[in-house]
Amino acid sequence: MAKSDAKKKTQYGPEFLKGLLEGMLLIRRFEEKAAQMYGLRKIGGFCHIYIGQEAIAVGAAAAIDPARDYIMTAYRDHGHALAASMDPKVVMAELYGKITGCSRGKGGSMHLFDVERHFYGGHGIVGAHIPLATGVALKIKYRGEKGVILCFFGDGAVHQGSFHEALNMAGVWKLPVVYICENNWYGMGTDYRRVSAVHDLSSLASSYNMPGKQVDGMDAIAVFENIKEAVAAVRTESQPSLLELRTYRYMGHSMSDPGTYRTKEEILKQKEQDPILILKNKMTADGVLAEDDYQQMDKRCKQAVAEAVDFAEASEMPAIETMYEDVFK
Repeated sequence: MAKSDAKKKTQYGPEFLKGLLEGMLLIRRFEEKAAQMYGLRKIGGFCHIYIGQEAIAVGAAAAIDPARDYIMTAYRDHGHALAASMDPKVVMAELYGKITGCSRGKGGSMHLFDVERHFYGGHGIVGAHIPLATGVALKIKYRGEKGVILCFFGDGAVHQGSFHEALNMAGVWKLPVVYICENNWYGMGTDYRRVSAVHDLSSLASSYNMPGKQVDGMDAIAVFENIKEAVAAVRTESQPSLLELRTYRYMGHSMSDPGTYRTKEEILKQKEQDPILILKNKMTADGVLAEDDYQQMDKRCKQAVAEAVDFAEASEMPAIETMYEDVFK
């Protein structure tokens, strides 16, 4: 073992690492069940599965203070919601369109929301939430608060005008925001390299006088460390930043996407870099995780997801009169 690896081994305690691993496992089992329920027509509408990208949501959530910081993301939001400690029961009920869901059954898969946990969506229009997150950052600065907002989006969103306008504003006004591009290779069915003039998306940060960096998005520890560093820069130097987290989604863009634009060989090769296995194998090698521990962890996650499905199944559909509630007129 190299000296640097040995140092890495003692940097984080077993409980912290187990928390990261169990957080990723919960998202994986939840998403597998959500895909199954969608196939059974228990869940309708659009549904974007997060399998393969779990390290990003979990590592990022561990790097912030939920009491003062915020999270805002796009439509592939189940993983971020769970990483932000939203109740799996409430999230599943929302996918089912039930009144007990976090958006009272009106938001569905793409519009999860929890004010108490500072989780401000779940937004369905590509790139449209980036100015909203920037607005939250302006609110934080204007009111003299100590918080930071993490704004997640896919590689396809960087080609929207809203992305460039928002980053320019944040760069000019030094707003407390960390922009996080989850580059999972494909904007719907198009390889990002076919539609991007630059292939290093983090380099776009230089246009807005902020640092940019590429990070291994399949490594939960690397995600945690780099986002923690970026958040610290916001707090101490009023410095926003852009992180490009290189990741890979194992399923289609949405549940209606057969994924015929990529080969089975490509997917199998990418599964060798499964974020759950990367962390599990490291912890096992470092002697902080036994196989029985892992199996018990997985059992707890499966049980939590099973209870979430039972809760959603037993919940009521929204009454017809709720159709016009919580709607701005």
